[in-house]
Amino acid sequence: MFSGIVATVGRIETVSPLQDGVHLTVDTGAWDLADVALGDSVACNGVCLTVVSIDGARLSFDVSHETLACTVGLTAPGEINLEKALRLADRLGGHLVSGHVDGTGEVLSFTPVAESHELVIRAPRELAPYIARKGSITVNGVSLTVNWVRGSDFSINLIPHTVAVTTLKHLVAGARVNLEVDLIARHVERMLEWQRESQEESAR
Repeated sequence: MFSGIVATVGRIETVSPLQDGVHLTVDTGAWDLADVALGDSVACNGVCLTVVSIDGARLSFDVSHETLACTVGLTAPGEINLEKALRLADRLGGHLVSGHVDGTGEVLSFTPVAESHELVIRAPRELAPYIARKGSITVNGVSLTVNWVRGSDFSINLIPHTVAVTTLKHLVAGARVNLEVDLIARHVERMLEWQRESQEESAR
């Protein structure tokens, strides 16, 4: 599990093909890796990946075709948001994030508004029911609060700090982003679904 509070911006240095995906080497810069071991989980642009090798400040990950098919930002060199997995004693500064991307959205606009920026994204239609005004959503691994929702489109306000310390600063209209909806919304849906199924069974 993660919190959606990006710890550092790393850089994908190499992307090497595998039989079932790609092998990534990520330069983490000055990030403290003393508590990172082989097999640990790291969120890379919001995608939970397993560390398969450590070489100084470089971490390597194997990414399957299945993961590549439902995410963006893992197939070419470039900057990437990084976060270590939570420990039970850690503060939850954002919200509970699993690192399992639900789908990719399209940036409609990224506009300066006073000191901040407004980010408007179009989500896949099937994710729209899980996105609520003032609810939480993860965009490329960053925990954010939804300002408004209109159909499948939603808006987020990015404060200067968030823009400065994440890769979101590079977004432009037409860019694709990884989206993970709030886990609580998923569980509420399942509870309601179970209730409906139980009522239908009782009515038979």
